[in-house]
Amino acid sequence: MPLMKKAEIEPFFARLQAANPEPEGELNYVNPYTLLVAVALSAQATDVSVNKATEALFKKVTTPQQMLDLGEARLKDHIKTIGLFNSKAKNVIAMAKILIDDYGGEVPPVREELEKLPGVGRKTANVVLNMAFGQPTMAVDTHIFRVGNRTGLATGKTPLAVEKKLEKRVPEPYRLHAHHWLILHGRYVCKARKPDCASCLVSDLCGYKAKNLAA
Repeated sequence: MPLMKKAEIEPFFARLQAANPEPEGELNYVNPYTLLVAVALSAQATDVSVNKATEALFKKVTTPQQMLDLGEARLKDHIKTIGLFNSKAKNVIAMAKILIDDYGGEVPPVREELEKLPGVGRKTANVVLNMAFGQPTMAVDTHIFRVGNRTGLATGKTPLAVEKKLEKRVPEPYRLHAHHWLILHGRYVCKARKPDCASCLVSDLCGYKAKNLAA
């Protein structure tokens, strides 16, 4: 897929911004800590399933100490409907202990520190940095990876390659919300099996050759 022309990138994001000026993630959370937990739980799970599981949890637990007080067994009861809940519960409890011991119970606003936490990879760290701390990170999930490659906006063979290219190519005014616009676009319009090109706001800027333009 050839790269999208630089002159097309600004109108690409301008249209997404006009349609959704203040995009938000779809995970429910209370504060930076509960966001970190929710994103960690969302690996290989849907946001809807995580929100159902954390609805009661986050009424009881909003700090690492409260998570330790809850304990691994009771945490499992809350999240047992989520895939890989056993390993996720173990990671969340270990994460809570590290946050208390090393960070005074606070979530560090630094990617390298976040990535040291159990169950936290680069994508999770980027989501937390963006949503909790307002940093213009690019959290490349399957949707962004697909949209970046399919449109030609940011091509790459790995999520990291796409992330690095987005960091270079997304105009500064759009960087804070860029990953949300791309995630939502991939989730609801530029879908994996059958992209809805007929209703796409940016189809004329997209390099995808097999466009499905039938209404």
